[in-house]
Amino acid sequence: MSPAERLVRAWYAPRASPLVAALAPASLVYAALVGVRRALYRNGILGASRLRVPVVVVGNISVGGTGKTPLVAALAAALARRGFRPGIVSRGYGRVQAGGAPVAVAADDDPLRVGDEPLLLARGGYPVVVARDRVAAARALLAQNPRCDLVIADDGLQHYRLARDVEIAVVDGTRPPARNWLLPAGPLREPPSRLREVDAVVTLVTAAERAALPEGVFAMTLEGERFVRVDDPLRTAPASAFAGGTVHALAGIGNPARFFAQLAAMGIRAVAHPLPDHHRYTGAELAIPEATAIVMTEKDAVKCEAFADERCWYLPVRARFDDSLVSLIEGRIRGSKAA
Repeated sequence: MSPAERLVRAWYAPRASPLVAALAPASLVYAALVGVRRALYRNGILGASRLRVPVVVVGNISVGGTGKTPLVAALAAALARRGFRPGIVSRGYGRVQAGGAPVAVAADDDPLRVGDEPLLLARGGYPVVVARDRVAAARALLAQNPRCDLVIADDGLQHYRLARDVEIAVVDGTRPPARNWLLPAGPLREPPSRLREVDAVVTLVTAAERAALPEGVFAMTLEGERFVRVDDPLRTAPASAFAGGTVHALAGIGNPARFFAQLAAMGIRAVAHPLPDHHRYTGAELAIPEATAIVMTEKDAVKCEAFADERCWYLPVRARFDDSLVSLIEGRIRGSKAA
């Protein structure tokens, strides 16, 4: 187990480990810096750049995956159905040469160049630009797509230099941290009180947990039904096709356990291979002689297309949430336009 994996496990363990206790003083320093930076932006000492179109930021207050990218894709589709022409910006975590000028993402791009999540979003048919500087990315997006009338930022809740009209915070309700500690003793980038400042909190839950959420919190589930073959996207298969044989499951996402639990709920018993988020695959990692099938997330699949064989399948997922979330966003956007 790597030091990073050991630390993540400690964040979610029911009892605080000596490692977490040793990092607690650093978390206090980090919390103070976060508070000062936030105050500088709030009081106008540090300036935020406003675009000519409304900006919706979808992010979180913790590190790791919470389902932001599926939510961004679903919101872009829903807002497009309401007459908007959205574009998307992202940092593009995990890509090579992440600094430098903004990069427009094409549907056939190399995920190592643009990032796995931006590539998935571009394949959804929306203009996508990646850059560490989200303001530069958004300006490039609008310059290249003058008809775009809405920018959605995939992540970037803490990127305060980009002024925003709507803030959506996504929380992984399937994996709450054991303690609300900030980095590095815990997974939080900002304190939980930050959630009271956003326009909407969306909590990722299982279908059975949807009704248990408090009023005012939007529930989101990730649903997938049919698997797609990595080397032949026109071929699909139901979960029952993987009920027998020796199935291996790969997941290089923020919370691999969520994917493995989804497979189990679909009746698939698999040998689990959890990997770091944005993991860069090699052909050797898919050379599992005993595997009759290898299943993975769509985010993993885009990085395996060059060397996947006929045993490799991925499960596309869609974010499901109440349409009132879209109405809330639209109301905020229309209001900002009127102002």
